[in-house]
Amino acid sequence: MGIVNTTPDSFSDGGLHFSARSAIEACDRMVAEGVDILDIGGESTRPGSLPPAVEDELARVLPVVRHAVTLGVPVSVDTSRPEVISAALEAGADIINDVRALQWPGALQAVSAHASCGVCLMHMQGQPDTMQVAPAYADVLGEVQHFLAAQLARAAAAGIALERITLDPGYGFGKSLDHNLTLFSAQAQLQSLGRPLLVGWSRKGALGQVTGRPAGERMVASVAAALAAIQLGARIVRVHDVAATVDAVKVWQAAGLGQA
Repeated sequence: MGIVNTTPDSFSDGGLHFSARSAIEACDRMVAEGVDILDIGGESTRPGSLPPAVEDELARVLPVVRHAVTLGVPVSVDTSRPEVISAALEAGADIINDVRALQWPGALQAVSAHASCGVCLMHMQGQPDTMQVAPAYADVLGEVQHFLAAQLARAAAAGIALERITLDPGYGFGKSLDHNLTLFSAQAQLQSLGRPLLVGWSRKGALGQVTGRPAGERMVASVAAALAAIQLGARIVRVHDVAATVDAVKVWQAAGLGQA
């Protein structure tokens, strides 16, 4: 899954694809590099960020979605707002990737009203503006697992078929380095929830803490984390560096370590 942030302030690539033209070019490039899914987002959820006005998010996302749906790969939209969910699905998007797990008022109804779209439900402790202030868990794996199970049941009760749902443990979202690494080492246990796992480690702060490198120099660490995530059961890895990750996965598979 290739990340296309149409934002001025995302932690790693804020402003890089802020214009629709630049974001569209990024979509084209990622498809040429072998991306399987495009993930387009108009809200930065970096630590300390606040959501944009709904009109701004729509203006950032929709022109890119309308182009992306012509490229022959599934299109995901990274949003929590029911207005953006509905507009993106009407524009042809295939998946809603929600860091707030459809908890905002109207979001669950907007997805359940669609007959076939996919949805990713992610765990986050708190909200982006406060989530990294002092994250605390008695049992990070147990609490993440309980939350995801509850949101899975809630979505199913709203009429969203289980086969439409993917789950994300939310690395970097309301978690310290120790929380992230503890959860990562136990990630395979989340497969007991019975749904595919989507994992996003790309360029995140925890990788910077491990390597000492700034966001723009974390490609190698990101690719290594993606391969480890796949080894631990992830079915989708959300990445900035598509070409490098595709190459790494090809070598990993050629060595007989994974399936296509």
